[in-house]
Amino acid sequence: MVFAEALVPFQSGWPHVHHLFGLLCLVAVVYKLFIALRKRRDAIRDFSAFTGPPGHWLLGHVMDFKQDGTDLDKLVKWGKQYPYAFPLMFGPVVCFLNIHHPDYVKTILASTEPKDDFAYKFIESWIGEGLLVSKGQKWFRHRRLLTPGFHYDVLKPYVKLMSDSAKTMLDKWESHANTSNSFELFEHVSLMTLDSIMKCAFSYNSNCQTESGTNAYIKAVYELSDLINLRFRTFPYHNDLIFYLSPHGFRYRKACKVAHSHTEEVIRKRKAALKAEKELDHIQAKRHLDFLDILLFARDEKQQGLSDEDIRAEVDTFMFEGHDTTASGISFILYCMACHPEHQKICREEIIQALDGKDTMEWLAYMLKTSQQLVCVTLRLSI
Repeated sequence: MVFAEALVPFQSGWPHVHHLFGLLCLVAVVYKLFIALRKRRDAIRDFSAFTGPPGHWLLGHVMDFKQDGTDLDKLVKWGKQYPYAFPLMFGPVVCFLNIHHPDYVKTILASTEPKDDFAYKFIESWIGEGLLVSKGQKWFRHRRLLTPGFHYDVLKPYVKLMSDSAKTMLDKWESHANTSNSFELFEHVSLMTLDSIMKCAFSYNSNCQTESGTNAYIKAVYELSDLINLRFRTFPYHNDLIFYLSPHGFRYRKACKVAHSHTEEVIRKRKAALKAEKELDHIQAKRHLDFLDILLFARDEKQQGLSDEDIRAEVDTFMFEGHDTTASGISFILYCMACHPEHQKICREEIIQALDGKDTMEWLAYMLKTSQQLVCVTLRLSI
């Protein structure tokens, strides 16, 4: 009885607590709405000099991108209609300026302004603060330590591995070519570049081109890529809390855990294998160096290396950025060659002549001048 009487003051105070909590929530919502409206106002003001395609008052141009294979054609059409640059709204707040005139692009690429925080924040929880998202002194230090990993002498020994990965992809294409059904090239190219980068950068044979449906890590990488793309296109998911509480946020965290566990295991095994070796020269005498070797042995002027967290960030960055960007570039090159069969024929004849009857590729860059020019021009067009 005494205990029940003691609870009476607390029970009478509960409605006031509820009211206070509701008031705090209302203030938070109003504050967020004010910030969003201010960002929208600033975006509209900043891009007022550029005309662009009309969009929905709330969703912007989100609904214009159907993810059905016609999005690139739509961007090309808008590029002809707005020949220098045009703004695109993704949701009520986020606005991007799509630049495609060479003079405009030159100005942007020559800029030393800091990187965009908005787009990169969606992938930071996966790839960490690697070269893609880091800035300032950390970026300069990591870039200096990783520079040896991009030297031609490191790449040359891996041409055969890349050639083997490409051959696996072509064998799959040949089986498709024997049918009358069309198929999506990008998926095959993406698996090929992922296969290549895992073999060459980490000496890891994943068989992802033939076993992509059963390899947990490969499935995690592709699910993370899809979820990041989905989050970018779904403006409520731009809010960290909403995305975290959503089913897609749960899938993202689960896939991140799989990807990080795999990366940490690869690093741990390599460290154990290198424990007896103290110098890179000793390793080079036995086998070719890969990207992971260079990460583990990298030292700055103070003889300080990368931390385990930094190594994992660079591995995850290299895995994502290396395979996805390369696959997009290769797919666009194939698209351009299909649109211009006369140039495709010239490149094909040049490659056949360079191979000289062999079915394996070597370091033939010096013999493929026309093909190199086509690749460079195509990559400039894809920027």
